[in-house]
Amino acid sequence: MVPRYARPAMTAIWEPEARYRIWFEIEAHAAVRMGELGVVPQSAGKALWDWWATNPTIDVAAIDAIEAVTKHDVIAFLTWVAEQVGEEARFMHQGMTSSDVLDTTLAVQLARASDILLEDVDALLAAIQARAIEHKYTPTIGRSHGIHAEPTTFGLKLAQAHAEFARSKTRLEAARAEIATCAISGAVGTFANVDPSVEEYVAAKMGLTCEPISTQVIPRDRHAMYFATLAVIASSIERVAVEVRHLQRTEVLEAEEYFSPGQKGSSAMPHKRNPILTENLTGQARMIRAFAMPALENVALWHERDISHSSVERFIGPDATITLDFALARLTGVVDKLLVYPERMQKNLDRMGGLVHSQRVLLALTQAGLSREDSYRLVQRNAMKVWDSDGQLSLLELLKADEEVTAALPPQAIEENFDLGYHFNEVDRIFERVFGAP
Repeated sequence: MVPRYARPAMTAIWEPEARYRIWFEIEAHAAVRMGELGVVPQSAGKALWDWWATNPTIDVAAIDAIEAVTKHDVIAFLTWVAEQVGEEARFMHQGMTSSDVLDTTLAVQLARASDILLEDVDALLAAIQARAIEHKYTPTIGRSHGIHAEPTTFGLKLAQAHAEFARSKTRLEAARAEIATCAISGAVGTFANVDPSVEEYVAAKMGLTCEPISTQVIPRDRHAMYFATLAVIASSIERVAVEVRHLQRTEVLEAEEYFSPGQKGSSAMPHKRNPILTENLTGQARMIRAFAMPALENVALWHERDISHSSVERFIGPDATITLDFALARLTGVVDKLLVYPERMQKNLDRMGGLVHSQRVLLALTQAGLSREDSYRLVQRNAMKVWDSDGQLSLLELLKADEEVTAALPPQAIEENFDLGYHFNEVDRIFERVFGAP
């Protein structure tokens, strides 16, 4: 975890003390249910919760010191708790294995992290929708291969981003549901030394569902899907970030990141206003995607378990969720404060002498009776003259002076195909598809 790219609420989920508190809750809930079953004295669970009610400080350093000797984190924790609680603590962990605690804890942490990420996505969706409505009819050039294609609106660009992140939210909700499972099933998952009702009890208390069948671990296909989902969301973040970076290029400058008073863009060049936030988001997206691959490789563990996945998840659990939380919040800020320049958009639309209307003329010629091949040849012949003139010539004027074209279409009919508003006839319908009825 890099503090520069971390926010407190998400970071807190992964702090050692927070992890140990979840461990305790799992052990104490299990002890209560085992007491109800007569496996351990009911006084054991009561003693644990009575101590917990004093709101004790978790001495992370003391637990670490014990682990330095035992070389086992769960045993170190249980030893420390026993020192605090006393005799009744010996009934903790009856029939359980370390993975029962560790895997269930990771499920709790990832579920809680997901709740924060879902709030982040909601905030981003709200910001995108507000700006999309603001620029619903702001004309801009649509580009394919980075080259002028046909007119669109800046609102439609943002609506596309909204639809993409709405899908992200649906995927994240599904990933949260899939990851939030509890396993308290014993050494190889047979429940030989722990009653299945203990798992059911702990799961209910911790807000989880029961893993239908575990070995000594929860199956890691769940985790692979979870981190893959985070990676897809990161890619969507990067797609928007790259769009902003392109639009901020000096030659384009249709939109740019907010540049605050006193901000500096370059240590050498005082004129610089760089897209540093979206460049940063591109880098963060690369890292979040990188965490997906080891999660996929964790699926193939040896037999009922090994611990090759353990060290991986100590990295990727905190790092992926903390980084994505930061990235979503940063993108929300970028969208909310984005500087948009409609005049520059219009200037760029007009930049190439009306070439953006070429398809409409092509279609009009075919409807006037020319073959598609001849129609294409006539429009392209004139369009290339405009292209070679760097937009100094007018496609409309060249077409009106082309006798082969005017033989099929009179000048007034040609002019009708250069109406910018024609391209926006279905904007309302698209917005209704994305945002619902107004």
